[in-house]
Amino acid sequence: MSRALVWGLVVVGLVVLLGVGAALGSRDEGEPVSADEYAENVCNAVGAWRGSIESIVDDIRNPAALGDTGSEEPQSETPQGRTGFIRLGLERAVQATETLTEGVARAGVPDTPQGPEAAQRFQDWADGAQDQLEKASDALDSEPDSLEQSLQAVAGAARTIADTITGGVRAVGEVAQTDPELVPAFRNASSCQELQADRGAS
Repeated sequence: MSRALVWGLVVVGLVVLLGVGAALGSRDEGEPVSADEYAENVCNAVGAWRGSIESIVDDIRNPAALGDTGSEEPQSETPQGRTGFIRLGLERAVQATETLTEGVARAGVPDTPQGPEAAQRFQDWADGAQDQLEKASDALDSEPDSLEQSLQAVAGAARTIADTITGGVRAVGEVAQTDPELVPAFRNASSCQELQADRGAS
């Protein structure tokens, strides 16, 4: 894989981690917060994470966007190079989701009757998403023998990452329904409104 491509992935990966980390803040794990603050924190985190994951999906589908500008033919055109490129994308997705998982614990626990249950359900989703992406990355340890296998790996990786996006937005809705006091908080939070608007547009 070209040096320019590797550095491009490193830079994008750092932007992913910084963006998600900024959205999550630095609150201590388990700190009680109001329903409004919790909804804002969670939707901000998911929104930043979703944007990062969608960028990774785009890069996997269009590796030429980060390719070398020189005349050298990119290694990602070969089955082995393509799988290596996908693996880098999945590693970026895992890193972003690790940051999200750690930050969800710092988003606080809504100070509502079912607040602890709501926070735990969202934490469970984040942990599950990270596990799913790690398994997808591990599945690419073997090199493809043909272009067909490489294309199947591309489709499988992109599908796995896209599924985590859908699951994240769905998890927000499920958490909101866990506690009646959280419903208006999630409905009124500007970050949640943006997340739902993006979902409708996708």
